[in-house]
Amino acid sequence: MARTLSTFTRQDSKAMARAIQLAKKGLYTTHPNPRVGCVITKNDVIIAEGWHVKTGEPHAEINALKQLTPEQAQGATAYVTLEPCFHTGRTPPCSQALIKAGIAQVVVAMQDPNPLVAGQGLQQLRKAGIDTASGLMEAEAKALNPGFIKRMEQSLPWVSVKLAMSLDGRTAMASGESKWITSPEARRDVQFLRAKASAILTGQGTVLADDPSLNVRLNADELAIDGEVRQPVRVVLDPELKMSADSLMLSLEGQTLILTTHADPLKTKALQDKGAEVITLQSPSPSIISLREALQTLAQKEINEIHVEAGATLCGALIAEGLVDELIIYMAPHLMGANARGLLNIPELEQMKDRIDLHIQDIRAIGSDWRIIARPKNVSQ
Repeated sequence: MARTLSTFTRQDSKAMARAIQLAKKGLYTTHPNPRVGCVITKNDVIIAEGWHVKTGEPHAEINALKQLTPEQAQGATAYVTLEPCFHTGRTPPCSQALIKAGIAQVVVAMQDPNPLVAGQGLQQLRKAGIDTASGLMEAEAKALNPGFIKRMEQSLPWVSVKLAMSLDGRTAMASGESKWITSPEARRDVQFLRAKASAILTGQGTVLADDPSLNVRLNADELAIDGEVRQPVRVVLDPELKMSADSLMLSLEGQTLILTTHADPLKTKALQDKGAEVITLQSPSPSIISLREALQTLAQKEINEIHVEAGATLCGALIAEGLVDELIIYMAPHLMGANARGLLNIPELEQMKDRIDLHIQDIRAIGSDWRIIARPKNVSQ
């Protein structure tokens, strides 16, 4: 008989909590796949553990099953943070592996939002006589993969905007000078946000003004991973294709993707010769990129989570269009004065009723600064 939320035991919860803990080991490495953990128990004792490490490599269930003999696997219970896949993608279906191994029960935290799975993995297990249950620690499991879930359900990536400001809400002096508003500890914390993201997005204004690297500068030991550090895709919204082929990021390891509305074969070739990918989007105005279309294009390229580091205008436009899922604001303990530049440019907010309501998720000290994580109230996850 399939269990329900009211009949899950304390041992069930402990096993799933461990599976979620294991899934977090893939936080920086699984893109574009979801982060998944698996625990296998017998007589309420954990006998195998696994997590998905990297795209193209075995899934969590397979990594756990490989630790068991056929006799150990027979009649055991598998706890998985995401419904086992039943289709052949980059790897064989996990549902078939669980059936073949003789697993008796499968408990999943959440069903897979991928339309290719969407409950069919559990259905296949049940048809094979395996007892299944779903929904244990579902909220915690969803928090592991907000970008994967949103991409599957809405064909859009999860968008997180990073901002840094003084106590009086300023991001730069009137001259544009902004290094450094925050402490070294806060800037190091941002490196972990970059490492977690599928892509780092900025605008042409930031590239022209700052010539940023937009790369991850932490090593494998700092990220607690094996192998090379994955560099997120650098995405530049450059409607007029003003970016120079000599931009610093084009000399660094990793992919750079430029989205533009300006078809210029010579400039495009110069950027492509430096390794950039240039995509020309259709637009009624050659100087304006549809932000929603840009994000949809990135979702089609299997970009799950976008970390935005851009100026007040682009960040404000993303928020105004309802395309931001999360704000991460670092607030430094100093004042920069009325003439300094503001945090966001959202000019259409004129009355109190126009305010964008936020829900504070977390506030904590990072070095001498405070990090505030907030989400628009219309964001469900």
